[in-house]
Amino acid sequence: MIDIEGLEPVATFCGDCDCGCPQLFVDPTAPAERRVILTDDFGQRVQMSADQFLSLVEDAKSGKLDAITTP
Repeated sequence: MIDIEGLEPVATFCGDCDCGCPQLFVDPTAPAERRVILTDDFGQRVQMSADQFLSLVEDAKSGKLDAITTP
């Protein structure tokens, strides 16, 4: 299980079940290049900088990631 103590929650993705939905956190004590944390429901985590996360958000907003969600 992922230790989320001390992390600031930002968003939960899904939330309609009790399966350990993916979550987005900020770790205020982490180095800047690892401050944004995305966890999944398999016990894994990805850490990135705010700039890297901004790039991901911009790609999502522009539609660049839409093909992933299309069956």
